[in-house]
Amino acid sequence: MTAATHSTLFPQVPDTADAVLDGLDPEQREVATALHGPVCVLAGAGTGKTRAITHRIAYGVRAGILQPSTVLAVTFTNRAAGEMRGRLRQLGAGGVQARTFHSAALRQLQYFWPKAVGGSLPRLVDRKIQLVADAAAACRIRLDRGELRDVTAEIEWSKVTQTIPADYAAAAAKAGRDAPRNPAEIAQLYGAYEDLKRDRAVIDFEDVLLLTVAILQDRHDIAEQVRSQYQHFVVDEYQDVSPLQQRLLDLWLGERDSLCVVGDASQTIYSFTGATPDHLLDFRIRHPGATVVKLVRDYRSSPQVVHLANGLLAQARGRAAEHRLELISQRSAGPEPVYAEYTDEPAEAEGAARRIRDLIASGVPAGEIAILFRTNSQSELYEQALADAGVPYQLRGAERFFDRPEVRKAGAALRAAARFGGNDSLLDDVIDLPSQVRAVLSGEGWTNQPPAGSGAVRERWESLAALVHLAHDFAAAKQGATLGDLVAELDERASAQHAPTVQGVTLASLHSAKGLEWDVVFLVAVAEGMMPITYAKTDEQIEEERRLLYVGVTRAREHLGVSWALSRSPGGRPNRRPSRFLDGLRPGSVMTAGRSSGGGGPGGIERGIGSSGGTVVRRSVRTPARCRVCGRTLTDAGEMKLMRCEDCPSDMDEGLYERLREWRAVQAQRSGQPAFCVFTDKTLMAIAETVPDDEGELARIPGVGVRKLNRFGTDVLAICAGQDVGGDEEDD
Repeated sequence: MTAATHSTLFPQVPDTADAVLDGLDPEQREVATALHGPVCVLAGAGTGKTRAITHRIAYGVRAGILQPSTVLAVTFTNRAAGEMRGRLRQLGAGGVQARTFHSAALRQLQYFWPKAVGGSLPRLVDRKIQLVADAAAACRIRLDRGELRDVTAEIEWSKVTQTIPADYAAAAAKAGRDAPRNPAEIAQLYGAYEDLKRDRAVIDFEDVLLLTVAILQDRHDIAEQVRSQYQHFVVDEYQDVSPLQQRLLDLWLGERDSLCVVGDASQTIYSFTGATPDHLLDFRIRHPGATVVKLVRDYRSSPQVVHLANGLLAQARGRAAEHRLELISQRSAGPEPVYAEYTDEPAEAEGAARRIRDLIASGVPAGEIAILFRTNSQSELYEQALADAGVPYQLRGAERFFDRPEVRKAGAALRAAARFGGNDSLLDDVIDLPSQVRAVLSGEGWTNQPPAGSGAVRERWESLAALVHLAHDFAAAKQGATLGDLVAELDERASAQHAPTVQGVTLASLHSAKGLEWDVVFLVAVAEGMMPITYAKTDEQIEEERRLLYVGVTRAREHLGVSWALSRSPGGRPNRRPSRFLDGLRPGSVMTAGRSSGGGGPGGIERGIGSSGGTVVRRSVRTPARCRVCGRTLTDAGEMKLMRCEDCPSDMDEGLYERLREWRAVQAQRSGQPAFCVFTDKTLMAIAETVPDDEGELARIPGVGVRKLNRFGTDVLAICAGQDVGGDEEDD
């Protein structure tokens, strides 16, 4: 842990406003002190964005520039809002409101509803799935549980993108959505769902935002009352804002520009919910006078982890990739990421469990270890492998495998078949155990081929498929095993995995791991078909899968394991290959995707002049120099010129170095100055190690300033290219 991202449990409240700024790095300090006009903070993973914006609010409050009651900070989860409130209290700014979009909107809706509409606010339904089921019954459309979840998700997407039922089919096609049912049917269900809500006088989660927007649009007096209350806004995770949330934010702001947004386009992984990074990427277009600060100093991850993360984004394409941030680790060197290939998925799970057991034995707390996978259905293998290894674990963001409704229902069906199988026509012509299981589960929705698309139907199928594969493995391990034996095995596994664990290894999907971090992270099943996942077809979907892997990599502080299996089951055909995202990054692989030419670059500040336009002055902020060999921070001037430690290995071209020394002697004699006034030995060594091809590369070498570049650049580049430099040039 570092001072830039972590504090002690009960830190002392800073004595003064200036003390709030103590410990911030230069870019974080710029964020904290940029209190006027629109501000956009582009914050890479692990760069201390929450620290920067909470210190910004606290500094403004403590300095008397911001009144606590007039500040509204919004984010996307209750956990993040709670963390923000806690940090603000620790900094002496406890009166500031920090809420989710929905929480803030609901408070306003409850307060203004009697005045704007009359009466009390309609009841808010916690779960809309029963309403969707009732709408389906009214339309005489039969939906199973998985389809209910998927249709509900489509309705939610439609509402946050402000799409009405009549426009659903066209909007879904334009967005490239893989609809779980015929789009016309979903539009019909959506319309019936809205009618039912009206008839029953209830509203749903999305209505909270829609109704708040409607009131603020229609009642200017209420809008002005809200704007007089909240005069300064901070929005975290701005890359995840939906069109509806952006509309609400615009209404909160009115004509003002006292807004600070924080985000990272490279961490946009929720587009399926309507989130879009366009608002973040277009911020300078909407606010030409904005100050833009880039946070690229990574306090979370080791240089080795950061190198892999940067490498992933260097291959990315698309608009988000053009604005990628190249992270610079601030931690000491750690171990290289470990890449592991296994024959099959069970072997991969067992390999991860063995390594975790060894880490725990060496003193690593189980709570500082995580296994991250692409889909929740993958958890069962790792639950079992950890249980077999005697390693405690906890699931995050997913039900335990044996608690999933489809698994419990399948277990009941298998138990019934084991007891009364003689009366089940499905089992008449079935002999072996795996065939019996397939026959029983076919009645629960299992098929030989997975369903197209993603969502609940796919997750349900994968849960059932995991049971089918378990039956295969069980039958292979126990000759003559019966369906009753398998049911007993399932009961034992369920019982063992329900044991409470207080401190355990975290099992989580990549999506649910966003915003978290561990000392040790295992990224598993990083193979084609799973990462990117099979149903990611378009370029945009593929790039979101790459960003999802980037989020996974950047969860690790020090140890990172990346693994894949060549086949799904023991003895299966080894026809899988590692994810294309690892090409050129893992040892022995070759780059297959073209590198993006956009994005990257150091951190810095772009200041807008004026609130409605004007020129922008860019001032680059110097970032710590780091050894390009071992990653250590450099402080010695000579080492900083070489961009490596003195004792790190050099790849200098000795012949080029000698030619540069001879040329320098001639230049020094002509000018009547000491040789070091032309270039120092260290600068010549750096040139001979870099061998620049153009002026841009030469200018980036420490010790080569604009004046020397203009005076000596042509000669130096010619010498680097192996050309002879004449001796009759006129002295400047």
